[in-house]
Amino acid sequence: MAPLRFFRRSRLPICIDFYTNPVQMLRRDGHTPDARPEIRNTRRLAAETRAPAPQLRPADRRRGQSFEEATMAAEDTTQRQAIMGTLARATAQELSAAVERFKPLPPIHDLRPAEVGLAMVRGRIGGDGDAFNAGEATVTRAAVRIEGGATGVSYLLGRAPDRARTAAILDALWQDNALRIAVEEALGPVRARLAAEATDAREKTEATKVNFFTMVRGED
Repeated sequence: MAPLRFFRRSRLPICIDFYTNPVQMLRRDGHTPDARPEIRNTRRLAAETRAPAPQLRPADRRRGQSFEEATMAAEDTTQRQAIMGTLARATAQELSAAVERFKPLPPIHDLRPAEVGLAMVRGRIGGDGDAFNAGEATVTRAAVRIEGGATGVSYLLGRAPDRARTAAILDALWQDNALRIAVEEALGPVRARLAAEATDAREKTEATKVNFFTMVRGED
């Protein structure tokens, strides 16, 4: 595994072998430069943008909830996780362009004003080893509620309060069944860019691939 490096004002996404834990996020009062971790993994350089199929367990079913209802709830949760991941990787310009499609917006209440803190970044050697603490990364989070609607939440790397609030607004709009398709279409350019970056990363990795052959000498 390559060493962990930090880049100031880098837009590179966090690597697949690392994840942030928002529960361990600490409030930071002083000014700290933007730090985002990046790692080069020769096996996989980018995570798939498509959400995996939900795995429903018996414990996931609530009392009085049918299996079909529990399955639909699990699918909705998985889809929301995918949309929040897309919002976290979108740029400020992409998020602003997406929100413009839904103006004028209803009144929005800030349940949790955008704040910057720290999240522990953990890693696994080879992707399947024991987890270890690699360091801390700067994270911005926000939570908003649309009047008469749902609550939107966002977590993203770096110091970007405005971008975090915009992402939370789009998350709340996505939860409205009447606007869900429109939000998906508004984020289409973001998914296209992420897919192109993932393809480019795979091609660069494939160019460095080395095949080893073993030649066995037969008996004369």
